[in-house]
Amino acid sequence: MRTTSLLVIGAGPYGLSVAAHAKDHGIQTVVLGRPMGFWRKHMPEGMFLRSGPDWHLDAANVHTLEAYLEERRIAPEEVDPIPVAIFIDYAEWFRVSKGLDVCEGMVAELTKPHDQFEAVLHSGERIAAHWVVAAPGILYFPNLPQWAARVEPERATHTCNLVQFKDLAGARVLIVGGRQSAYEWAALIGEAGAERIDIVHRHPVPAFDRVSWKFVDSHIEDTLQTRGWWRKLRKEDRDAIERRFWEVGRLTLEWWLVPRLAKKDNIHRWPGIEVVEAESGQRDCGEIDVALSNGERLTAGYVVFATGYKVDLARVPYLNGLLGRIDTLDGFPTLDESFGSSLRGLYIPGYAATRDFGPFFGFVKGSAAAASIIVQDLLSRN
Repeated sequence: MRTTSLLVIGAGPYGLSVAAHAKDHGIQTVVLGRPMGFWRKHMPEGMFLRSGPDWHLDAANVHTLEAYLEERRIAPEEVDPIPVAIFIDYAEWFRVSKGLDVCEGMVAELTKPHDQFEAVLHSGERIAAHWVVAAPGILYFPNLPQWAARVEPERATHTCNLVQFKDLAGARVLIVGGRQSAYEWAALIGEAGAERIDIVHRHPVPAFDRVSWKFVDSHIEDTLQTRGWWRKLRKEDRDAIERRFWEVGRLTLEWWLVPRLAKKDNIHRWPGIEVVEAESGQRDCGEIDVALSNGERLTAGYVVFATGYKVDLARVPYLNGLLGRIDTLDGFPTLDESFGSSLRGLYIPGYAATRDFGPFFGFVKGSAAAASIIVQDLLSRN
């Protein structure tokens, strides 16, 4: 059995940030996962990020995205908005620059029979660790409406599983949801040659404009300066921050979508509307019949759920053996001021930490701060 001080499960932004910072501080670390696997396999090539070049992975503030762009001689205005491929390449540059090795073995089960954790990989290899950082990301947490179960699986999918669009050329596509992913996927599907695209969502048509995420900076800094800052805020203050986050990140979509959507006259928007019923397999052509809350009916050959994500720790398979020892609330792990769970030695940063640390910790922006907090806690216990 291989042994290590720290085992990091997941090689996305949070996993890489924590592992690199731990290594910088001399903590023996093993990282498991596929580097930026979700980004590589579950984000389409034509996707753009909503953040700027100041969002990066390095808690030491050295190997930043801006440093990468400078080394590659890429002017920031050349990547505005930032293509997902650029950030993936930056993450690989960051990993290599930090001398960080990643074992692509996947964890089948994580247990803690005694003082140490034991991870069993699908390959059969076993790794013992004193501490574990579990960074499962969002792939385990797609949120679907109840009626989704009535649609044939081959005729519907969540946006996180739709990254190739050529098979939708000539198709009639229904997109459920009205935030960034819904409208960006509409643009991509339209550009792939879909016959018709219907976008159905409960809220009004969002605004499209340039927005600044700079307001998040002070909240990240407050979290670094005051442990447990988010939970210590008055409820009305947390609500105000969440409203601002909602306004910038959800009610306003990216400006660069406007000309791409305007090119297509086959995109139809249904604001203030919900799907109330759906049936598939009733027609010879295999189309899906959808009833809307305004009494209208639509037919589609394919449904795309742009319905976001909802944390439920029970969906992370490798944690199943520990669930009885991890306190949760509404699916979220209950975390201490250092991202530690109720199971001593297990840390859970990223999207699953947003209830206790604020919505910004579901984005890349929070990864370096989370790494700093976790590693500082590990060093204090060493």
